[in-house]
Amino acid sequence: MTSIQSPQQLGNALRAARKQLGLTQPQLALAAGVGVRFMVDLEAGKPTLRLENVLRVIAALGGEIQLSGLPAAVTDDQQAVNDHGA
Repeated sequence: MTSIQSPQQLGNALRAARKQLGLTQPQLALAAGVGVRFMVDLEAGKPTLRLENVLRVIAALGGEIQLSGLPAAVTDDQQAVNDHGA
């Protein structure tokens, strides 16, 4: 698991994953349903991008976001939401 603590680190990690999969920015943009400009900005670490689109790119790469280090009540509440399909 990769620890991400800044938009730049996220951009670097996603660029590395894309390249490992042999995808170009336009190919990944198409797969994720985002624009190529969005991919350029994301990989450059732009801090003001839409979270929804960031999540789409992560999903298109086969990844997911996991949170750690949060109080148990927060993660338990999220598990309850996941269990009930909300």
